[in-house]
Amino acid sequence: MDGAPLNYLTGAGLRAYPVVWLTWGLLVISCLVVLIIAFLVWQGARRRRSPAGARDESGYALVQRPSTGLEWIYVGVGISSIVLLGSAVWTMYALAAVATPPSRPAFTIEITAHQWWWEARYLPEDPGSQPSQIFTTANELHVPVGKPVRIRLKSADVIHSFWVPALTGKTDAIPGQLNETWLEADKTGTYLGQCTEYCGKQHAHMALRVIAEAPKEFHSWRDNQLAAAPTPASGSEIAKGQAIFESRCGGCHRVRGTLAGGVLGPDLTHLMSRHTIAAGTVPNEPGYLSAWIADPQSIKPGTQMPALELSGPELQALRTFLRTLS
Repeated sequence: MDGAPLNYLTGAGLRAYPVVWLTWGLLVISCLVVLIIAFLVWQGARRRRSPAGARDESGYALVQRPSTGLEWIYVGVGISSIVLLGSAVWTMYALAAVATPPSRPAFTIEITAHQWWWEARYLPEDPGSQPSQIFTTANELHVPVGKPVRIRLKSADVIHSFWVPALTGKTDAIPGQLNETWLEADKTGTYLGQCTEYCGKQHAHMALRVIAEAPKEFHSWRDNQLAAAPTPASGSEIAKGQAIFESRCGGCHRVRGTLAGGVLGPDLTHLMSRHTIAAGTVPNEPGYLSAWIADPQSIKPGTQMPALELSGPELQALRTFLRTLS
């Protein structure tokens, strides 16, 4: 499913299935209503016949109306009422089915929506866990298959909306308010999500991915995320790149294990483990990474990341350092 478009007509988790079934049900009902209306219109046109040669005193052709048709209005109103009532009951049932997870969540992901990226802070479910078990990533969520995960949503600026259609419904992220939802994937794969509340110029480039993995692979990923960045050899190009990062990028970004401790931009401790940069705008590849560092406005106009005026050797050293953050 990697790279597949957003699709709300299929589901891959317990929170998505009731909504998908409801969507298909209402779609089928709507199609039947359209067909019935088309049939009635056709029948009405077919039955509007005038007896051959029958005209009124003014010379206009008479229209044959064998019955008033009121009995069909009563039948139609009755059937419509039953269908609408059934749809309302089905909708209430679907909302109740997805309101809470079926079991205690395995852990919580606290997501903060920014213009225009997603900050994800992984919190253990055990309140007594050490702070060292908490880590932050961006724009890509990893979850274990078969485990419900609680999602806590808030916003750092304007109203956003979190939506991963194959796994969970839309939930708003509102400044000053904490909203909760949950998701659970029942099969491995990469599921695309998107901000669905207009939030500014780059709203369309505020994507995210949810990568569902077998529990063993998830725990391996989690252990890697908890680790700090490796220490480069003194005097190496990587060390030069780290020094440039700390002085030029460390005010906004954080890399654990270095002097960079910024909080305005994404945590980049494990940047190269992500598939994309700029919240799904471009692939996380060397050429795009260099272009993003040198001139982010050319890739994502309006982004709050400033252009870094770096020389060629400085850009090369910085990119070399960033590519060690796996």
